[in-house]
Amino acid sequence: MSKVIIAEKPSVARNIADALKIKTRRDGFLEGPDYIITWAYGHLLELYDAKDYDSDMASWKMDNFPFIPDTFKYKSKEDALKQLEVIRTLISRADVDGIISACDYDREGQIIGDITIEHTNSGKPVERLLLNEWTPDEVLNGMSKLISNEKMTPLRDAGVSRQWADWLIGINLTSVATLKYQRGFGKALNVGRVLLPTLKIIYDRDLEIENFKSDAYYRMLGQFKSTEGETYDGIYTTEEGDKFEDVTALKTLKESFTGAKAIVSDQAVENKREYPPSLFNLSGLQGYVTSKNKGWTSDKVLKVAQSLYEKKLITYPRTASLALEDTLKEKTQKVLAIHQKGLPYAHEIQFHTQKRVFDNTKVESHSAIIPTYLIGKGLSNDEKVVYEAVKNRFIMQFMPIAEHDEVTVKTLVKDSKFITKGRIQRIEGWRQVEKIKSKEVLLPNLVKGDSVTPIGFKIDKKTTNPPKRHTEKTLLRVMETCGRNYKPTDDSTGEMDSEMIESILSGFSIGTPATRAETITKLKRVGYIEAKGKSLTCTEMGRKMVELFPVQSLFDLEYTGRLEKSLSDIGKNTISKDDFMKTITDFTKDAVYAIKEDAFHVIQDLEQNKKQTRESLGKCPVCGSDVVEGEKGFGCSNWKSGCKFVVWKNDRYLEALKVTPNKNTVKKLLETGEVFSNQFTNKKGEKFSAFLTYKKNTNNDYFSWEMSFSSKIK
Repeated sequence: MSKVIIAEKPSVARNIADALKIKTRRDGFLEGPDYIITWAYGHLLELYDAKDYDSDMASWKMDNFPFIPDTFKYKSKEDALKQLEVIRTLISRADVDGIISACDYDREGQIIGDITIEHTNSGKPVERLLLNEWTPDEVLNGMSKLISNEKMTPLRDAGVSRQWADWLIGINLTSVATLKYQRGFGKALNVGRVLLPTLKIIYDRDLEIENFKSDAYYRMLGQFKSTEGETYDGIYTTEEGDKFEDVTALKTLKESFTGAKAIVSDQAVENKREYPPSLFNLSGLQGYVTSKNKGWTSDKVLKVAQSLYEKKLITYPRTASLALEDTLKEKTQKVLAIHQKGLPYAHEIQFHTQKRVFDNTKVESHSAIIPTYLIGKGLSNDEKVVYEAVKNRFIMQFMPIAEHDEVTVKTLVKDSKFITKGRIQRIEGWRQVEKIKSKEVLLPNLVKGDSVTPIGFKIDKKTTNPPKRHTEKTLLRVMETCGRNYKPTDDSTGEMDSEMIESILSGFSIGTPATRAETITKLKRVGYIEAKGKSLTCTEMGRKMVELFPVQSLFDLEYTGRLEKSLSDIGKNTISKDDFMKTITDFTKDAVYAIKEDAFHVIQDLEQNKKQTRESLGKCPVCGSDVVEGEKGFGCSNWKSGCKFVVWKNDRYLEALKVTPNKNTVKKLLETGEVFSNQFTNKKGEKFSAFLTYKKNTNNDYFSWEMSFSSKIK
């Protein structure tokens, strides 16, 4: 009897076949005496479209939404029919008594295998092969440790929950938003659980830069000469620091130094140890490569890393972990021994098992990315970039810790202190791996008590700078941690603190390592952001989405982080799929209602010079004439005959509620007699929901707003 092994891709199927020494190739599979190996092409099945459930959904109409299927169904992708039939036929063979799912060990890989197998309706037992790399040794080792696929039910539940949730939110909110706002945008909109909070991160940084007010400050520098004729500079410093607002006081102090003597009051040397940066997880690898190489995107890094993984050269790339499992110590030592051969600093490499490298608390599902014991040969230029980055970061962990001396000199002029800092690299250590140049600052040989000669003093005017725009590197880090305890900068390479690591590994993030790059790419494709060099910035379309789209919870990093953590917890079997899907279903219904009913948040036309049309917005409730838009309000076209009906654009009552009327507001008002918003703001700054009617005053011909908390329309 034989077992059918289903791999996620043809390249992985070939790796398994190589390990099992299976060479007979058929149409869509490889066959040996004990195993038949076939493959998917990623997802072979996809969720039904809305119109597949109900033919009425073929045309987008507001009344069709929210649309919540009773059960979610799958259909074959058009280009997957042949391979699905191959898999079904193989599993149905009389000489096949079992199935092995060998798809990637993550929630997407789990559902690719599970849904494909369920589609065959075979009922034969299913086992699971769980691997972190596809080298022959690991494949053979994994085949000896197969587990029942039933044990993977929580991971499968997490996968389908992610799929179903994104379908519900995407289909419903994208459809309703496009129906309502397409005229303003001139194109279909995209609404997504991961897309919008990522857009908000970029928007917030853009706004921070625009609102930044530069402040001027002053610093005083002194130049001194030692007894041996060597010069050095120092910065005037007090207990409050070395930046000063009062330039007049600095000038007075500077003048007082005329003819003064100076003395070295202190000279201290402190030895500093520099540990190598952590092993790469996917976000770290993407950030590193995109920041070092022109023209690279995070999506490109993932694709190249995936190629190296399928070529058996690196371990699983879609990982959030920053360390290796303790069980990998022996294997890691073997890999290190292979890769250190021939290196000019090989004699300095020493294997160790310290927690900087081996730490189960920093591992979730998959360990950090490292090379395998196979040497990369014949690589493309792109593959070399990613492979060398992974290999070098791995080797760094076992090189000596870099050390430098930090020299601090204090020079007194009268009672004023000038600070000078120097730096001398003592041990290059791991810096040698990537030939990182030390920024040494050499000082004269000074000793406490030395007299030095002041050469001159100058006052420099400086200004504070706004934060830098996000790059893919900094954006990925904020997505990875939901912004917790992290203020991103382009040159940040330091270690993460324990809370950040815990957030990453618990799943509290925006998206997953596998989806973040795709999200950034999609934001560019749909026109919400654009790249200028390495910098990312919102387009006008993106800004309008953030500012006016009524479902503001979709922009909330905390809210999105909790949803992603819930998916992670489903995979750990700590919360149920049904509870999560009820939350998503309720949210979707409320969000659709908010978009439909909120007449105050309509995204206006983005064409700045488009001429206003005098379209009728409805009939005047006083005289029945057309109500049209004017420069200052929406009023009755019969105003010349004395009709007083008008809704002012700068209406003070509405301004106090932090909303502004527009054409859709007036259309809704004239059509139904009332308007609704869930974005009214009270005096405390709190959002609330209410209905407004526009009633004619009893003592004059003008109108006033009346508020209620339930609809008066029956």
